[in-house]
Amino acid sequence: MTGLNDLLEQSKGMASGGLLSDRVYRLLRSAILSGEMVPDQRIVESDIAKRLGISQAPVREAVKRLVHESLVTHVPRLGSRVASISVEQAEQARELRGLLEEYAARAAAKRRAEGYVDQLRAVVDDMRRADRQDDPTSFRDSDMAFHRLVCQASGDHLLPRLWEVMEPSLWSLRVISNPFYTGGLNTLVAEHARLVEMLADGRVEEAALAFRLHATGEAQIGSKPPPEDDEQLPMS
Repeated sequence: MTGLNDLLEQSKGMASGGLLSDRVYRLLRSAILSGEMVPDQRIVESDIAKRLGISQAPVREAVKRLVHESLVTHVPRLGSRVASISVEQAEQARELRGLLEEYAARAAAKRRAEGYVDQLRAVVDDMRRADRQDDPTSFRDSDMAFHRLVCQASGDHLLPRLWEVMEPSLWSLRVISNPFYTGGLNTLVAEHARLVEMLADGRVEEAALAFRLHATGEAQIGSKPPPEDDEQLPMS
């Protein structure tokens, strides 16, 4: 819990700059997504409030939001913990995400992502900026925003709603990026940039396959050489 302790010390005395609950939410969410808070770790609201020098109410509201995103689980009388997952759950989520993204990419490419290409490129720029600033939380936020936009670019009014239902589970299951992937985030930026161009060029089947393999982690995108046997592929 050292990482969280450090964050709490740095954030002690929260006062101005937006709603306290929003600031606590961002603090805890960042700690979870960065791995500073580990699966099944207890979240003691009273302790966090005391360390931050605030009342317990904003912490309680922040935790409720994290429960809604499936990043935290809450059991009455037992308290809250960082969500934990099984290998089987992660695999199921990857497969489901792969099917959804294949469908979304095929539909978006048929329309050449009309009205969304500039937005997608801008999100890739956000990812590149987060990489330069060594900000993995912002990188993951932009990563998720990218794939959310692809669903919108499909022109299918149901896809964004399906993604909205699935997105909290994706955060919880950490399948936005492969936790075993040791490559740099700049590689992921380049992959997302290539994905945008596939959509913009209308390469329908190529885009559909690339998005599915990208989502499930089965293969790299483009013409890069295959990874070594012990290298895991990025999942974002």
